[in-house]
Amino acid sequence: MALCLDFANTLRRGAAPRDQLSRYADLVAWARRAGALADAAARRLLGAARRRPAAATAALRRGLALREAIYRLLSAVADRRPPRGADLATVNAAVAGALALSRLGARGGGFAWDWAGDRDALDRPLWPVARSAGELLTSGDLVAVRECAAPGCTRLFVDRSRNRTRRWCDMAMCGNRAKARRYYARRRSMSARSAGGKSYSAR
Repeated sequence: MALCLDFANTLRRGAAPRDQLSRYADLVAWARRAGALADAAARRLLGAARRRPAAATAALRRGLALREAIYRLLSAVADRRPPRGADLATVNAAVAGALALSRLGARGGGFAWDWAGDRDALDRPLWPVARSAGELLTSGDLVAVRECAAPGCTRLFVDRSRNRTRRWCDMAMCGNRAKARRYYARRRSMSARSAGGKSYSAR
């Protein structure tokens, strides 16, 4: 999954919202799990956050604003709606900042992207997210972005199925639950029809 989609999916929206990013430390932990931060960089940022708690809170707020702008943009794409100008502006600003800090570095006999910014910059977890968003929004995968059809799930994903007919973010979770709901609904409907069709003779 594209990093920006993983980031957008850290908030479960809808009637029972659940946010994985309530503290700056959560943002760092997510970036570490997602492969956007190395262990040493994560430890360094947590130390910087302890020294500058107000700045860490502000960085988290910027991250949440970027997350919602990415989500709304890609949700609009999935729903074939035009994007909001304010969301595009938020993502554009983040992408421009990330690209200005991107550098190529020699690694393992080849080259890889690296970052030229301050190693203690509290926005550092957001740089690869912004770059990922720019890459996805300008890629051929954009037409395959979908939003999960399961009730209560708003996760975004890229539909790589052969016929581009995938409806759920995860077949093992939302897909199976949806199938189970349909199965039990059919059983109830059949039971109701069977009960309604019975006739009883008077005694």
